[in-house]
Amino acid sequence: MFVAPTQLFNNSPCGNNRSMPDSWQRRIDRATALARADTPSKALLTQYAAILAAQRTCYDAFVADGERLTGSLDRDLPDVRMSAARAFSTVRGFLPAGIADVPDNDAAIDQLLSDGWHAPSSSFLARLVLQPYAEALAELERPPQGRNIDVNTGAAVCPFCGGPPQVSVLRRDSGSDGGGRELVCALCSTSWSLRRILCVHCGEEDEHRLKYFHTPEFDHVRVDTCETCLRYLKAVDLSRLGIAVPVVDEIASGALDIWAHEHGFTKVEVNLIGL
Repeated sequence: MFVAPTQLFNNSPCGNNRSMPDSWQRRIDRATALARADTPSKALLTQYAAILAAQRTCYDAFVADGERLTGSLDRDLPDVRMSAARAFSTVRGFLPAGIADVPDNDAAIDQLLSDGWHAPSSSFLARLVLQPYAEALAELERPPQGRNIDVNTGAAVCPFCGGPPQVSVLRRDSGSDGGGRELVCALCSTSWSLRRILCVHCGEEDEHRLKYFHTPEFDHVRVDTCETCLRYLKAVDLSRLGIAVPVVDEIASGALDIWAHEHGFTKVEVNLIGL
């Protein structure tokens, strides 16, 4: 079911998501709750809850060492490497299918992390650690240094780290002419506002080329598509389900990604588990 979206105009320029206490535990609890349901995503969400727990341990360690973190991965590598080694050991038994051998020496870990930091990367192992590292930097208000990530002209990028959006969030006021949407960064989880009628990848503004797909199976999640660049981004509508946690519900609705791929659309940014 394709439906043309409702036009909105630009909201406030940017913000972040630091007002919500213990957002890592909220993600873990949401993934655990969704995993209890008898759905095709049950095993995946059980695995994701364990991955989130490993990421939270990394995040807590980074925040605890906050005075030493500089925002430059090259200088922060000793601390990040230590957390990476622990995280890799924790998740080794339930890695997603297709993951290559886990690095087990300092040089290999450093190379993996550096590659994922200095260039766009879909490496699960790199993102496993770099996401909580970047989120800790955002919490500490210490901007990342030396990423130098090239993005397409017109693409919406995180105002803190320059990362791409993972998911958009719609709230009760987002459905009115005065509302908008928030984008959530795939790397540091910072959120920022952006008007609704705009492709986050190519900047397309023609509402006739910006459409969405929605199904009753996932009443609070939809696929926003652009017929110009053939990219898509999923949106979680908190006015339909206030208990949703966008990054978790985005993964739980993987069937919508399958639909998008079957119809020729490519995701703006794959999530941690590769969907």
